[in-house]
Amino acid sequence: MTASEPVPARRGFLLPSRHLARASRALPIQIKPAMSAPSRPPRNDSVGAQLSVAETLCAQRGRRLTPIRRKVLELLLRHGRSLKAYELLDAMRAVHPGAAPPTVYRALDFLMDEGLIHRLDAVNAWSACHDAGGAPHDLLVVCTGCGAVAEVSDPAMSRQLAERVAQTGYALATHETEIRALCPQCQKTQPADAGHHHHHH
Repeated sequence: MTASEPVPARRGFLLPSRHLARASRALPIQIKPAMSAPSRPPRNDSVGAQLSVAETLCAQRGRRLTPIRRKVLELLLRHGRSLKAYELLDAMRAVHPGAAPPTVYRALDFLMDEGLIHRLDAVNAWSACHDAGGAPHDLLVVCTGCGAVAEVSDPAMSRQLAERVAQTGYALATHETEIRALCPQCQKTQPADAGHHHHHH
């Protein structure tokens, strides 16, 4: 590899190069709910605008948002919440009957590498990044009830977390930290301590 060649993106590490420069700036805490109501998908014009941003970002990086990749992103944007793999595959097959799991997973890998979607371990699902062209967000607040996501930017807190982890000798594997929570809607239907279980490792 020569000095002029780009550094390959590591699978699962969602830090596009545009975020590297911005991450060093001190930003105030910003909270961007990816969705405000689980039952109300985003408006069509909003989805179209976000797809245009995604296409522009890919073009600027010399990457190609193919029709399949675009459709996977569009489905995540239209559903307005996170989707599990089988839900996404079912939705894809409604549009492309021959869609196979490897095709969808390759599209998800591409979209993750480009910072256009989030892989949510808390609910074993994927969600669209609703501010791919804006400020970086390092905290993902994930509702374990419905899969809703709030994207939060708090560089100071993330730096403290990284420093605290470093004291253990470990290094964070990703710049995003997931926090399990209950969204306002799910708080109304579930007990306050529904998500507080102690796990023995």
